[in-house]
Amino acid sequence: MDTSAYAVPRTHICRAVFFDMDGTLVDSTPVVEQVWSEFALRYDLDYAEILRTSHGVQALDTVRRFAPAGADVLALAAELGAMERARTEGIMPLPGAGDLLRSLPGDAVALVTSADRVLADLRMDAAGLAMPATAVTADLITRGKPHPEGYLLAAELLSVDPADALVFEDAPAGIAAALAAGIRTVAVGANTGPLPEGVLRIDDYSSVQATVETDATGARTISIRL
Repeated sequence: MDTSAYAVPRTHICRAVFFDMDGTLVDSTPVVEQVWSEFALRYDLDYAEILRTSHGVQALDTVRRFAPAGADVLALAAELGAMERARTEGIMPLPGAGDLLRSLPGDAVALVTSADRVLADLRMDAAGLAMPATAVTADLITRGKPHPEGYLLAAELLSVDPADALVFEDAPAGIAAALAAGIRTVAVGANTGPLPEGVLRIDDYSSVQATVETDATGARTISIRL
């Protein structure tokens, strides 16, 4: 795939910005891979297939898919969650993530993550990133990504039309969820998979700039230059 177009600066005018967490704001890959490796070994699961399909998906949904027949899925998911919460070593912010978050109005930002609230707080704190005031975590929704429920709830909480928002996502499931919600989407990082038409990719936020302005009607707008 020709990715040369992705390097061309683009500007999006929006009224709210939504972020996924793992792989989008926070680099937690070493911890995630370590936990899933140990969990898969413990229960004789297909580790390679788990890594291939679990990116951006709620842990409960992945456990439900791969758990042995007759297993207590909720108990296994709780066990996995405890393993994840116990490990924060090596978690880092993506380059430029902190500066971009600080440049945005707090009431125009939402985190939309497949992690539960406890894990989201731990990982954001480990990465040195402030948790947005609006956070849609796994415990607040009934259908995880690629379903658009999380992003639609974020738009509702911020009282913004989905068409007036912008999403940053790193996983195919998350990108699909954002697009299904009718939200413009920017892919982040190298693990996005093939990109749908109209979705641009950036490596990180090193060159991303946000400017807050007021339009002709007096409403606040956010200009995001990629």
